[in-house]
Amino acid sequence: MNKRFLLFSAGFLLLISCGKEIMERFTGFQKPVNFPEPVYRFADNTITKEGFELGRKLFYDPRLSRNNTVSCGSCHIQSSSFTHHGHDVSHGIDDRLGSRNSPPIMNLAWMTSFFWDGGVFDLDLQPVSPITNHVEMDETIENVLNKLRQHPQYPGLFKKAFGSEEISTARMMKALSQFMLLCISSQSKYDSVTTNLGAVFTPEEQQGYALFREKCSGCHKEPLFTDHSFRNNGIAIGLNNDEGRYMVTLNEADKYKFKVPSLRNLEFTAPYMHDGRFITLDAVLDHYRNNVQHTPNLDPLLTDGILLTDEEKQQLIAFLKTLSDRNFLNNPLLAEQ
Repeated sequence: MNKRFLLFSAGFLLLISCGKEIMERFTGFQKPVNFPEPVYRFADNTITKEGFELGRKLFYDPRLSRNNTVSCGSCHIQSSSFTHHGHDVSHGIDDRLGSRNSPPIMNLAWMTSFFWDGGVFDLDLQPVSPITNHVEMDETIENVLNKLRQHPQYPGLFKKAFGSEEISTARMMKALSQFMLLCISSQSKYDSVTTNLGAVFTPEEQQGYALFREKCSGCHKEPLFTDHSFRNNGIAIGLNNDEGRYMVTLNEADKYKFKVPSLRNLEFTAPYMHDGRFITLDAVLDHYRNNVQHTPNLDPLLTDGILLTDEEKQQLIAFLKTLSDRNFLNNPLLAEQ
């Protein structure tokens, strides 16, 4: 028998074995003990092992794009908390540039709206936007469904997940939601400390935590580290004059307001802000210390900026790094199989 064939067969069997071992870790959705109740309607989309596996395959499948080159995972990379690390704005099909930084896919079961402007209110509808956006995936939903119907594996996978081989928009969206809903980050050092699991803050981290609660928690509320609101944080208007929330509501009071992002895993999600203008956490905090622009609709909490000494800035950064969840960033269950 051909040696190359034997090696391929061994590798294939090993891959199957590893995949089974990984899926043995599947436990479905479990609410972290220190998190509030989720807002997602699980009664409408019960998470199953088969639905999750289908959603994961779809998430990493470039067939969702016009020329089969861009997947959801192309701009949402697990090791970067499912952001497009290193890119100020997202790079889509044909290397077209978007206008905003890719937000993380993380703790979505607690979100009431999606995207920097909150233009979508239902996770089960969210993937429609990137799939059909001409600078992201530039495809139609019907074309995607036809590709999946013609694929040798997908009809069987849909049958396992939903009981029949029917491949529909609703089923595709629900499967993608099942995968994204299990992208839960809740095992950082901060979580271990605040739930009394044995970790202890260093003196610098403890000082940083006190500073955070005094100066940052008005917008970045624990334990999700966002209040899901939309605020103008005083950054100068960008080159593309992105008007943020206003483009959804057409309410003048919403001009240049953007969704407050979670601070979890921000050690790995640079660059920062909706347009990726800041490369480092130092630059972000220097903005709040010295460069808040008094633009219309500036959030009242930032009228005087955020006063920090150089030492306090480093203490705050030390605390923010305790929000890093390496278990989440390296969880094989969430990786491409």
